[in-house]
Amino acid sequence: MKVRRSDRLIDMTRYLLERPHQLVSLTFFSERYGSAKSSISEDLTILKRTLKARGTGLLETVPGAAGGARFIPYIPQQEATEFVDSVIESLSEADRFLPGGYVYMSDLLGRPSVLRQVGRLVATQYLEDEVDTVLTVATKGIPIAQSISDYLNVPFVIARHDSQITEGSTVSVNYVSGSSSRIEKMALSKRSLAPGSRVLIVDDFMKGGGTVGGMQSLVKEFDAKVAGVAVFAEGAFAGERKVPKYTSLLKIHATNDHVDVTAGNFAEQIYTPERLTQF
Repeated sequence: MKVRRSDRLIDMTRYLLERPHQLVSLTFFSERYGSAKSSISEDLTILKRTLKARGTGLLETVPGAAGGARFIPYIPQQEATEFVDSVIESLSEADRFLPGGYVYMSDLLGRPSVLRQVGRLVATQYLEDEVDTVLTVATKGIPIAQSISDYLNVPFVIARHDSQITEGSTVSVNYVSGSSSRIEKMALSKRSLAPGSRVLIVDDFMKGGGTVGGMQSLVKEFDAKVAGVAVFAEGAFAGERKVPKYTSLLKIHATNDHVDVTAGNFAEQIYTPERLTQF
């Protein structure tokens, strides 16, 4: 049965937004709505213009018999900056200080609205870069990794500090914690990463970079490649970090009576002049 254009536009938008980075053919939409491909192409033109104008994302159209449309989500720089500023305001409250120079963030990382924006922001860095899997370590990085993987439309996997019988055979590495200089261990199921795959490493907080360095070692054990490193927040660290290149949303410096939260390096990593032409 033929579907009215207004109804088509609503359903097409929902369908594409739920399947980011996935190519959907004109034939599929034509059969779904009982409409000619020429009408579907006109609809996609409307969606492409509207999504870009609203800063929701890019709608990439691929010509040819095997072509179609692919939605690529992103977040404009102004919206990203406003979001990070709002998080800074929340985290700057004095009662968030924790011993050891840490800050209580669990409530924010449990809010779907915050996680959605974090996912959009990190995914924006990989508009054109290939990512096959998102990797994090249990436990607080899990919701962040899930949100990012949702916007990239790729699986996410979880390394653990102790092997679980439900994981089957695992690969494990020892690493030195950057902040405490202790020897730690993390393990990942052998089925988690394919050789040659590109892996985005994600964590909630980084000080010396030991945990992220451990995940990088795990990726190498699978003969996979590190596509990038992204952390929600980086803490003040006097020494040299084990991870030279990464993207952070926040920088946190906590003393005995004060918490100083500022923006991380996300703007210089994501919104370079060359890449801004894509938005």
